Amino acid sequence: MSPKVSREHKEQRRSDLINAARRVFIKKGYEHTTMKDVMDEAGVSRGGLYLYFDNKEDLFEAVIQEQFIDAIDEMSKHHDSYWDVLLMSFLGENKEPSDEMDPLAPSKLEYFITGRNHSSRQEHARKRYQQAYEWMTDIIEKGVEAGEFKPRYAPEVLAKALISHIDGLAMDHAILDAESIQLKEQTEWIIGYLAWGLGVEKD
Repeated sequence: MSPKVSREHKEQRRSDLINAARRVFIKKGYEHTTMKDVMDEAGVSRGGLYLYFDNKEDLFEAVIQEQFIDAIDEMSKHHDSYWDVLLMSFLGENKEPSDEMDPLAPSKLEYFITGRNHSSRQEHARKRYQQAYEWMTDIIEKGVEAGEFKPRYAPEVLAKALISHIDGLAMDHAILDAESIQLKEQTEWIIGYLAWGLGVEKD
């Protein structure tokens, strides 16, 4: 087997393991998931999993990062405007408010909150926030350059505000439920506030 084929095989195997892990984390949460659970879901041996990931924390970080990369790739392919891209960043491809939340959100909250005193998790939290902030700021700035946005606040402030709102909703949703927090209605409010802050004229 050539090096190229071998590399592609390893990349596919790693991707398969990440997808299996995502399913388990969604079902069981971060704290209750074990590496054995992921092995069983993926149908691999202990060695087959540990060849790619050192521990559960390493695996979960890969799941989060892969989700972020996949979302960026999807948004870059399917959008008609920078406003669409921002909506897709927290509403998904249909860009419509609903009572649905990222199914991985509760596990993310477990991971970061229970690990608030772990330096490695704190570092990953800072990296994740910085990635989202820089990406969102860049989208807003491109929208300004294209004449689509006429923001009332600096792009970096709007980006941070949106991230904080979405993270707050994710936490409330994980603890309570969509109906209790009126997830759809709050999301509609966020869209209206964002449109106002960006100077977007909605139909």
